[in-house]
Amino acid sequence: MKNLVLPLGVLLALSFAAYHSDPVSSQRATAKATPTPTSDAIDRNTSTPYDGDLSIFENAQRDKDLQIDRVMDILKISGDKTVADIGAGSGWFTVRAAKRTTGKVFAVEINQEYIDHIKKRAAREKLANITTVLGKFDDPTLQKESVDAVLILKTYHEIEKPITFMKNLRGSLKKGALVGIIDKNGDGDDHVLDRDKVVAELTRAGFALKEEYDFVKDGMDYFLVFVAEGRTK
Repeated sequence: MKNLVLPLGVLLALSFAAYHSDPVSSQRATAKATPTPTSDAIDRNTSTPYDGDLSIFENAQRDKDLQIDRVMDILKISGDKTVADIGAGSGWFTVRAAKRTTGKVFAVEINQEYIDHIKKRAAREKLANITTVLGKFDDPTLQKESVDAVLILKTYHEIEKPITFMKNLRGSLKKGALVGIIDKNGDGDDHVLDRDKVVAELTRAGFALKEEYDFVKDGMDYFLVFVAEGRTK
């Protein structure tokens, strides 16, 4: 067989192709394909969700300290309104809401033991309008447009992905729904969270601050009421 002699132009083309298929070039291509950080990221710590004894939520003075009836008046919980108790814990607020409305009250928890506890409590207190919901760190897993009022009591600081969570909650709200958040000022990693952080994050999630109160006690500093942008009527 005769020796194969390639023209100079072909040799240059092969060399160019080999250069652009080297490992360094491949690494560059891989680097460009790396996904960018999510827009829902936050720049603060979150508290580890409480998983201890539920009896701490059943202090006899708590109704008075939190003025929970006034809280429910502000959130317009009455008649047949549907309610979501996010981070329901022992069901302390759940049962109070269930006695104020004939509509469904969704007790949302990520802790299955707490879910089981609330089911037993609802049966014991004969409150058939309570429905337990096993939520996720980034989603309350409620049905679309199913809720008139929401209370997040001493829980928002525990939500691992709060902006994503609130965006998902937003889709569960009926038009005109109110979302209340009660919490204490702090840096976020010891079951407290600065009020301004809450407002900023809710704004990013598509909510607007409607009202603000400071009458709630029991170690709490603020009661914020939000509405979903574009869903106020």
